[in-house]
Amino acid sequence: MAKQTRVANASMMSFSEKLARFSWGLFIPMCLVLAISIIVLYSAGHGAWRPYALSQVMKIIMGFVVFFIAAFSNIKTWIKSAYVIYAVALIMIVLVTFVGHTGMGAQRWLNLGFIHVQPSEFIKIALVLALARYFAWLNSVELSQFKTYLVPAAMLLVPFGLIVLQPDLGTALSLGMITVGIFYIAGANKKWFIIAAILGLCAAPMVWFGGLHDYQRQRIITFLNPDLDARGAGYQINQAKIAFGSGGILGKGYMLGSQSQQSFLPEKQTDFIFTMLGEEFGFVGAMGLLMLYAIIIIVLFWCAKTCRNRFGQLICFGFMLNFFIYYFINISMVLGLMPTVGVPLPLMSFGGSSLLSLMFGFGLCQNAHIHKDQQLSAKGS
Repeated sequence: MAKQTRVANASMMSFSEKLARFSWGLFIPMCLVLAISIIVLYSAGHGAWRPYALSQVMKIIMGFVVFFIAAFSNIKTWIKSAYVIYAVALIMIVLVTFVGHTGMGAQRWLNLGFIHVQPSEFIKIALVLALARYFAWLNSVELSQFKTYLVPAAMLLVPFGLIVLQPDLGTALSLGMITVGIFYIAGANKKWFIIAAILGLCAAPMVWFGGLHDYQRQRIITFLNPDLDARGAGYQINQAKIAFGSGGILGKGYMLGSQSQQSFLPEKQTDFIFTMLGEEFGFVGAMGLLMLYAIIIIVLFWCAKTCRNRFGQLICFGFMLNFFIYYFINISMVLGLMPTVGVPLPLMSFGGSSLLSLMFGFGLCQNAHIHKDQQLSAKGS
């Protein structure tokens, strides 16, 4: 009886009780990846804290503030504010369309004066939160009805369309895959996925000729034949392959990578940071990072499986899928297994928007784990 009462009043847990339920198996690998990030960014700055490493340390400190607030707050707060957070993120996406800052050929950032924010990174977590709120308390009859999925489909399509216009096809595709994954785990009829896949294949020619920019088509063509334009569109991926391959088993040594230190490797601090890691620390260093990522995915899956409330399950699963898509696309891109897209390596790449959104997501998953035994209602009561 005492145990049941404690579960029922889980929202009234003291900080020490919440800390006892804290998942160190998720927190420690996250911290190790962040530490590796600082080490590599210090090298990217040619052995100096500026311009990358020190700035990233400050962003990590901000990220930990966001993480701990999300992790140790009342889970009912996130239930009640899920749609509001999504709406704010969507408004930011809309603002980018009209007053966004352009950089690297794309209009993806909001200039707040003291910082540039990329709202498309935050919409990923906001969408997971909103979809978890939407699906968590639907019954089996509702989940079997097609009309149930119209509202969440709209939640996807509005930001999806706006992000494609920025253009940021990588983030848009990530949003789509996250939503499809949540639809699947929520209980959508499998035949709808087959129909959607067929429609997608039928639409592919129209997307190719009318939906992609010239440079996006060139990236795909270059992916299929990197030597076609080795000094132009194929330069990035060819340099990435040279750098990663030259690292061998143990790497060339810290701050001794020729491609990265001599600036042959483009965007070594952001999209191609995995290549720099491979050049300096070799196959062993690259596999070490992948093992940490694998541990994070396994722990997130375990958190989802052991959570007794549907809201927490969907939060953990949705973020797990988001995190996996992040690093799968980035690593596949830099190894030449996918066309080049602007997707950062999670917790590693230089930049604040991706880092803060991920730390918020990790905090939400910790919150769900801490409150895994709590029975929740749609009103957060």
